[in-house]
Amino acid sequence: MNNGPDTVVIRRVEVVVNPLSGSAGADAVAEAERILAEAGVTGSVRVPGDEGLEACLQEALDAGPDLLAIVAGDGTARAGAELAGPDGPLVAPLPGGTMNMLPGALYGDRDWKTALADILADGIVKPVSGGEIEGQRFYVAAILGSPALWARARESVREGKLRLAILRARRAMNNAFSGRLRFALDGGPRRKTGALVLMTPLVSKALDEFDGCLEAAALDPANALEVFRLGFHAAQGDWRADPAVDAGRCRRGRAWAAGRIPAVLDGEPTRLNAVSDFRFLPTAFRALVPRPAAEPQT
Repeated sequence: MNNGPDTVVIRRVEVVVNPLSGSAGADAVAEAERILAEAGVTGSVRVPGDEGLEACLQEALDAGPDLLAIVAGDGTARAGAELAGPDGPLVAPLPGGTMNMLPGALYGDRDWKTALADILADGIVKPVSGGEIEGQRFYVAAILGSPALWARARESVREGKLRLAILRARRAMNNAFSGRLRFALDGGPRRKTGALVLMTPLVSKALDEFDGCLEAAALDPANALEVFRLGFHAAQGDWRADPAVDAGRCRRGRAWAAGRIPAVLDGEPTRLNAVSDFRFLPTAFRALVPRPAAEPQT
């Protein structure tokens, strides 16, 4: 590993692999062991057993590594980052899942093997901010409101449960424009919307990583036509200009609904309390990322 002034020395690496996740691969364990050996670092590669993924992550952290590398889906990447926290070892949430939201934001289009080899050869520390809502953390984006119901249909398709996927898709369609959400940002007035999207500085084009806040976008499509229009603007990269979008910034806020709020945190569906508080986290964890190509090596 390069010994530049902004580079940490990695002596021990713990790798947690879920071979069944979307893009890890059946040979993920052997490949991870090979990469560690070629990098000349000590470590071990763990596969979750009956105890589950979170217990496996905790065992890896208890081993006292300099780096926890995760080759699994979005939920496992988020859990590992949360367990490590800002004071724990460095984390490398590698792209081993289907959507790879957090890995994509950190490692671009690299596959997990290339990303792991690159950060072991010449990695630098990147403090990652995030958000927290009702004790659950997100590092890329959170979607609150009825549009989040579509995520459960997607999960069912990914699990091969087509009948359940159809039922959930129908439910999402029936509720797409009926569930109203109320929210307030930084103690401001209550407002109504169809959905609220909270984005971190890691992915928001409207924020700098030093801004110290979340981007909050209220999405309020009134019908299916507006949904398609919003999707078109998003594909063109100018969705903030759509009249159904009202974007702003906040450090904290609150969301209300008539019942439990459907949500998606970094691609993983969940349910929040009917009244849910959220806040910005300046440093949620520390990632090991490749050195930017434009930055000269020392």
